[in-house]
Amino acid sequence: MNYKPYPSEFWTQIEKTIAELKNAQKPLIAAFDADGTLWDTDLGENFFHYQIDQKQVPLPENPFEHYLEMKKINNDPRSAYVWLAQINQGKSLEQVRKWAQEAFEAIRPNPIFTEQQRLIDLLKNHGVQIYIVTASIKWAVEPGAMALGLGAENVIGVETIVNNGIISETPVLPITYRTGKVEALLAHTKKTHPFFASGNTMGDYELLDNATHLRLAVSAASRDDRLFKTEQELAIAAKEKNWMHHRFI
Repeated sequence: MNYKPYPSEFWTQIEKTIAELKNAQKPLIAAFDADGTLWDTDLGENFFHYQIDQKQVPLPENPFEHYLEMKKINNDPRSAYVWLAQINQGKSLEQVRKWAQEAFEAIRPNPIFTEQQRLIDLLKNHGVQIYIVTASIKWAVEPGAMALGLGAENVIGVETIVNNGIISETPVLPITYRTGKVEALLAHTKKTHPFFASGNTMGDYELLDNATHLRLAVSAASRDDRLFKTEQELAIAAKEKNWMHHRFI
């Protein structure tokens, strides 16, 4: 699909901000949400569908519906997000990462937003430390990061503790959802806030709000997509707070 490019003033603004921060010898850190922000798909749910289809792990009857119902409990989806990691307990991390790579490679066409690829490349060229902070399981998002020229170490996501290469059911805290995204990011950056953050839903609001200079809300969901409402809410918040906003379609 052809996506709308960022306006020229966006590129001017980010180049100017980076130059100013470099001159002031400030740390350069950027943070991105993953699904719907860097690519036009949900890699966490895509991997889950792949695991269902390939019968890779034991699952309840109607597993995807079970997951959706879990997300509704107390209007808090965190237990559902963790469950998608916990279903892999007893498997080796190496095996799960191999499955995740296969699931990513099966997506057609390439789901990465071309403008976000351009932005990642620009940030890398300026020596910016880039983190992808996601409420999807980390292992499902790592192949997307690598497709962008980043590594597994650049992904902060939902995961469970790995003992001697084997995945356990014990969650790694904090859960990277809403304020948990900020907590987890700051733990990785030694409490240094990103100068830039980008996301697409209200689940990313706190991540964007904690950026020091530039915040970019993006959207691409169609009106019949379940993400459309929350993307619109973030777009409205971005307008109210004078953040940047871009709709890819």
